[in-house]
Formats: sequence, structure tokens, C-alpha cells
Amino acid sequence: MSEETPVSSSDDTPVPPKKRGVPEGLWLKCPGCGSSVYKKEVEQRLNVCPKCEHHFYVSAIDRIAQVLDEGTFEPMNESLRPVDPLEFSDRRKYADRLVGEQKRTGLTDAAMTGTGMVRARRVAFAVTDSAFIMGSMGSVVGERLTRLIERATDDGLPLIIISASGGGARMHEGILSLMQMAKVSAALARYDESGGLFISVLTNPTMGGVAASFASLGDLVFAEPKALIGFAGPRTIKATIGIELPEGFQTSEFLLEHGYIDRIVTRKHLKSEIARAIDYCGK
Repeated sequence: MSEETPVSSSDDTPVPPKKRGVPEGLWLKCPGCGSSVYKKEVEQRLNVCPKCEHHFYVSAIDRIAQVLDEGTFEPMNESLRPVDPLEFSDRRKYADRLVGEQKRTGLTDAAMTGTGMVRARRVAFAVTDSAFIMGSMGSVVGERLTRLIERATDDGLPLIIISASGGGARMHEGILSLMQMAKVSAALARYDESGGLFISVLTNPTMGGVAASFASLGDLVFAEPKALIGFAGPRTIKATIGIELPEGFQTSEFLLEHGYIDRIVTRKHLKSEIARAIDYCGK
């Protein structure tokens, strides 16, 4: 008897067949177009919607795999770990939050740094991850970025930083976090004086102190389509000053039109565009 054939109970009342449900996790709802899309197809397209080209979240580890040549990434400064100098606590102790984020994401902090190859071109490379306390910049994130920039300066390497930080400076560390904006920017100034090439890639979201410091200082600034980029978010601005913002305000497309970024680059073309830019600039 097939699974679809009705069966009878002892009182001859027909029992409806069991329905075969769709296993969970096979489909995603796209925030861009609202369509249900097959998860495996999205992953094969580097986490891009096949219908509207919406760029889904990508982890730092996946970014490394997408941009760098396979097996070439050499991480730096992973031994640097965040601490809780202010013994900060809101709904949860910061020390406990750090442990929870590390277990949940598999990262030690919101930035991964190191060296690697982009189509056989050696680069200094960093990526921030919005999954770790919204990719906010604490003292360890700032120190890792600064050491990477100094390494790029000493070795004459092109510098690539992919930003996905919706949290800006990390409030849990107070001024120790805020000072990272100046520290990283100063390291970039020295790197620029040495003749280095800095390519900054902005993804969704790039906000707060990250957008106000190193993410905006690239010799070339690329951005993914429809990424949210700015200092304070649209809802915060509207609630604070009560002004209706222009349509598309703080998106990649709006900022390209107003000269804030140099080019919008889709995820599948990013690796080639970075390699092309390195060659064009003679680095």
C-alpha cells in the first residue's frame, strides 16, 4: 500500500494520508523582492538572489573564500582577544556577551586580518563581520587593522579592507573604542605617504565610526549594490531632526551619484575588479 492511499480505522472511518512536508531550511525569503528562493541556488551565486540580485549577508570566513585565492590566506594577530576594561553591563555583561558571540560566530572578534593572494597578486587583507556585535570596532578590531596596515606599509602590499559594520565604535569599551577611528586613520595616512594602494569595499551595512573613518579613506572605494552606507541610519536621522530623507538616501546608488564612492561592484565581479585595479595602479 502506498503512503498516499487512505487507510481505515477499526470503525471504517477513512484516515487521510500523511502529507509530505517540505524540509526546513531549503528556501529563503529574499528581503529585496520578497520571493521565496532556493537556498542552494543562492549559495551557488555567492549568496545573491537569482531573481533581483539582492546581496545577502556573507560571513567573514566566506568573504575570504570568495575574494582570495584558495589556500593563500595567512591570518594575523588572532591571539589578540577583546577584554572588558570598563566592566560594562547593560542587559547583559559585556564579558558574557563576548563569550557568547565567539561561540555563536566562531570568530574571536569582529575583524579578520591577514595576507593572501587575489588572482596571484599578494595583498594585505581584512574583513569585518556584522554578525559579531554588528561588526562594531572595539580596541582589538582597531589594533588588528592598524597592525595589518603597518604590515602593508613595510612590505609594500596593496591593502584591501571589506567593511560590514553596522555598529560603528563599540560603546562597551568607551573611549578605548572611539580612539580606534583616529589610530587606524593615522596608520592609513602613513601608508598613503609610502605610496600604498588602499581599496575599500563597502557592504551592507557600513555605518557609524567605521564609515566615518577608514572605510571612507580608500584610494578606490567600491560598494556592493543597494548597501546601506552612512553615519547614523535613516530611522535615527528622521527621529532626531524630523526631516523626510530623499528616496534611496544612504544607498550605494545614491552615494555613487553624489561622488562618495567610485564604483558599484557585484559580488561575482569583485575579485576580478580588485585584481584589475591593482594592475592598473601598478601595484
